[in-house]
Amino acid sequence: MTLYLDGDALPNLLKPILLRGIERRSIPTKVIANKRIHIGNSPHIEMILVEQGADRADDLIVELLSPGDLVITADIPLADRALSAGAHAIDHRGERYTPENIKERLALRNLMESIRESGEITKGPKPFTVKDAHAFANAFNAFLQSLVI
Repeated sequence: MTLYLDGDALPNLLKPILLRGIERRSIPTKVIANKRIHIGNSPHIEMILVEQGADRADDLIVELLSPGDLVITADIPLADRALSAGAHAIDHRGERYTPENIKERLALRNLMESIRESGEITKGPKPFTVKDAHAFANAFNAFLQSLVI
């Protein structure tokens, strides 16, 4: 399994959690973003820079994915594409995207985008908290445990 980190808007609180998991399990990891993101020093982490542009990082992640890989992202369309490719996806707040919940999340995201485009002012996402980081750590660790036979 390869771990793919969507570097766009990766909360700093998640970096030590990810680094511990990567090191403990020697997980090959690719951080893909349009700017340098430092997770930590590890021979298992490769930073891949893409050019600025909509969905450049997402497109590369999907191109590189193999079934069974894991993507960490808050980008719902990317999570949907990852699941369609046979990979797994977890968001920054610890929600595991599944074939059963991704279409609902995508529909809600598209509805909110449509509302914003019509000029309606909506709230953005809640601020990222330590509680969210703990939820992510639990989901990430549970996923890694599920790989143990």
